[in-house]
Order: sequence, then structure tokens, then C-alpha cells
Amino acid sequence: MNIESEILLDLNRRQRMGLDEAVYCAGKSVEHILEILMQVEARSDRILLTRLDKSQFDQLPEAYRHRLDFDPLSATAFFPDRHPQRSLDQVAVVAAGTSDAAVAREASRTLEYNGETPLHIVDVGVAGLWRLMDRLDDIRRAKVVIAVAGMDAALPTVLAGLIDAPIIGVPTSVGYGAAEGGQTALKAMLASCASGLTVTNIDNGYGGACAALRMLGAIAPVSYTHLTLPTITE
Repeated sequence: MNIESEILLDLNRRQRMGLDEAVYCAGKSVEHILEILMQVEARSDRILLTRLDKSQFDQLPEAYRHRLDFDPLSATAFFPDRHPQRSLDQVAVVAAGTSDAAVAREASRTLEYNGETPLHIVDVGVAGLWRLMDRLDDIRRAKVVIAVAGMDAALPTVLAGLIDAPIIGVPTSVGYGAAEGGQTALKAMLASCASGLTVTNIDNGYGGACAALRMLGAIAPVSYTHLTLPTITE
């Protein structure tokens, strides 16, 4: 079996649901990633790569590395570029600590790829509440807020009690033993007393950004023109 036969890209996804397909690179070989890039290039299309680590990036041919907008902190890449900018600061990505920065950056990069340039704020966790209060007016101007936090994950609940915009909580795996790799943060957000708090999976900055894009309606409207959907039979 050749590599080409193992890849079936969903390049019409934006037509169905308003979001491009994103390629999760963890667990994929460099050969698989290269084949994906070649298929996207052949279609004159673009794609977002997530969880692309530095070693995978370094092993790609130089001709493709030069065309990738690669960010090592978030392990994301745009190929060959992002969608044109639609708006500025409609979404605020707010991270509790610098240890949460990689996940927060994944969220911001996903937004940027889709044409939304976010307000990006890091290190405003509740252990020093004054830091958050100093940026509260800036955060309140956003239409949607993505709150990224590990450990006790109190940040999304605090924000949800202070502002009227939708809050998307992204728990991270940051923290000592009892944090249990993000399980404590996830359960704290799910058990929040703040009404209407949306919660993603652990470390899923990409998912938080996609939820924000759907809330905004900032992505292209779904069009079913000339789109053939499969027939489901029992």
C-alpha cells in the first residue's frame, strides 16, 4: 500500500460547515505530512497543521519548509498561508500563566489562520487577581473569550462572572501531582457555578478557537450549492 492511498483529505469541509480541515500531525510520519502538503498544493488550496513538532518540521524538504508559516511554541503551521484578515480583537485569548502559553498560542494561531486576529493576553491568573483586573476593560471589548488555565482552573469561572461575552474554557495539563495531567482543571471547569461556560478537551486550544469561530459567525457562510452529500441507507 502506498502513502497516497492512506490519505483522503476533506478539502470541501468549509463548504459544509464553514471551517477548513486541519491536519493533526502527532503520530503521522514525515512522509504522510509531505504527501498531505503535496495534495493541498496540487489543489491550489491551503491547510492548517496542528501538533507539528520541530523534529517533523526539520525533516520536511527545504522547498516545503520555506513555504510553511511554522510556529514552534504552538506546534502549528499554515500552508501556504492564512485566510485574509476579517477582523481584529473580536476574540480574546486569555491564559492564566506562561506555562499555559503553548495551548493559548494554538488557539490564537487557529483564529489567525481563519482571518481573526485575537487579543492575546498571558499571565493573568487568579493567584494575582490584580493582573486580570488591569486587563478587564480590554477583555470586555471582545465578543468571545477563550480562557486557558491549568492547576485549579479558576480563571474561566472568574471571567464568566465579570463579563457578558461567551466564555470558552480550555483546561491545560499544567500543574503538580493532584492536577492529574489536566483532569482537575477539566472537572473544575465542568463543575463551574458560572452559567453557560463552554469547556473543551484538555490542551485543546484548536477546539476552543473553532468554538469561538462558530459563535462569531465570522467564517464564511455555509453554502450547499453544487455540494453532493452521500446517501445514507439502512
